[in-house]
Amino acid sequence: MSDSCMDDTRCLEVVVVRHGLTSWNLERRYQGHRDIPLLLPDAEPDMDRLRDHLADVAFDAIHCSDLTRCRQTLAHVREGVERQGNEASSRFDARLRELNFGDYEGQTWAVLQDDPDYRAWVDSQGRLATPGGESADDLWARLSAWLDDVLHEARQCQHRRVLAVSHGGAIRELRRRLEATDFWDGVVGQAQGRSFTFTIKEDGWSCSSSSVVPAPAKATS
Repeated sequence: MSDSCMDDTRCLEVVVVRHGLTSWNLERRYQGHRDIPLLLPDAEPDMDRLRDHLADVAFDAIHCSDLTRCRQTLAHVREGVERQGNEASSRFDARLRELNFGDYEGQTWAVLQDDPDYRAWVDSQGRLATPGGESADDLWARLSAWLDDVLHEARQCQHRRVLAVSHGGAIRELRRRLEATDFWDGVVGQAQGRSFTFTIKEDGWSCSSSSVVPAPAKATS
């Protein structure tokens, strides 16, 4: 975890991770706002690795999508930490939900591939809204509102580290806006995510760096 702050700035590390594996992930179905639970015990190995990576990290605030798969992931990743009595209470926030895929939720690419509206949405790289759902701009509107609240609280309460459990599409959109990645290149795996470092100055904040979470395993000789 990053801990490099200059004397004249304040740094905030925001760790945003994706939920663990679900049956719909395996079936490659669009989940969106559908409340799909984790696929257990299949989801546990990836979440165990994330839990081990974060085991010794103290967070000043913890945020989580209100959907079941994220709630379950948070409970697994922070298992045992809350019992120590020094863990921040969790806040469940619908703004951290996945993109609303509207009519496409529960469907797969194999079923939708010949639908002209679906092809138009894919080709638009999120500029179009899904039928009955959201566009990438709609997703960013609620994610940026959440992030503004996180950064405001960090300045007021001198937070240094924040954890958020969210969804693949939400993290991809954060990476597109904060890292300038291509729309399709910001995908992270189950129980993986990004650590964003924000430098907060008197005139505002900026994302100064980011890194993969959990950190890649070191190669052994």
